[in-house]
Amino acid sequence: MATRKSKSSINYTTLSVERRNGIGIVTLQRPELHNAFNEVVIAELTAAFGELGADDAVRVVVLAGNGASFCAGADLNWMKKMAGYDTAQNRADAAGLAQMLRAVDECPKPTVARVHGAAYGGGVGLVACCDIAIAAIEATFSLSESKLGLIPATISPYVIEAVGARQARRYFLTAERFEAAEAYRIGLVHDLVPLTQLDDRVNEILSPLLIAGPAAQRECKALIRRVAGNAIEPGLVADTVERITRVRASAEGKEGVAAFLGKRPAAWVPEELHPKKR
Repeated sequence: MATRKSKSSINYTTLSVERRNGIGIVTLQRPELHNAFNEVVIAELTAAFGELGADDAVRVVVLAGNGASFCAGADLNWMKKMAGYDTAQNRADAAGLAQMLRAVDECPKPTVARVHGAAYGGGVGLVACCDIAIAAIEATFSLSESKLGLIPATISPYVIEAVGARQARRYFLTAERFEAAEAYRIGLVHDLVPLTQLDDRVNEILSPLLIAGPAAQRECKALIRRVAGNAIEPGLVADTVERITRVRASAEGKEGVAAFLGKRPAAWVPEELHPKKR
């Protein structure tokens, strides 16, 4: 696939944002600190996912970390600063973290976490917020907050949704470190590959994401949020009927069906992914 690059319009200091062939790549750029969070990282991640989510040229967003780790949780200097916060300051700080996690989780584009090295604390939260998580076999994970006398509060909705309450009971309470194989077993990550094959596996998952309809993907994400965890009752069933009715009548829905019946690529499929180009 030919590479077309463009840079972000925002001047980030703790991460980089690139666009390549319709793919937004957000890379945490604090390798000397294992990409640990502070208030600047949190604000910039919120901005990056907002920027890419609103960019019609971006079809998929990949989240990665530069250096030895994906994200090792909270920055020690930030934690020292928080130790002196009063209640109002703590609430505002926690609200900023919650807003960032929500920005990742509710990004209208498919999101892929490229996980290697350490993913601890809030780093696990980032993994859980992404739609798809691909991890190196060598990666390690920990919900480490209780070791510090804290709780994984703002990340808990996303982690519990990913691994279930039963696994959360163990790992929230023990704060133990676990390997990538266990992260896969409990549903935190979708795929495991050796570190040397991590980029290849991430690239493999990007092709089907680029072939699917972008509006349909947005609708799928909204559908999952509406249906997951709710009882199958008449209101929910009626809602699903309305959703498919609206999508069938949409321009993308009509184009997708016409392309399928005409045995041709849909209009949104990048030319380099057309069968004749592959």
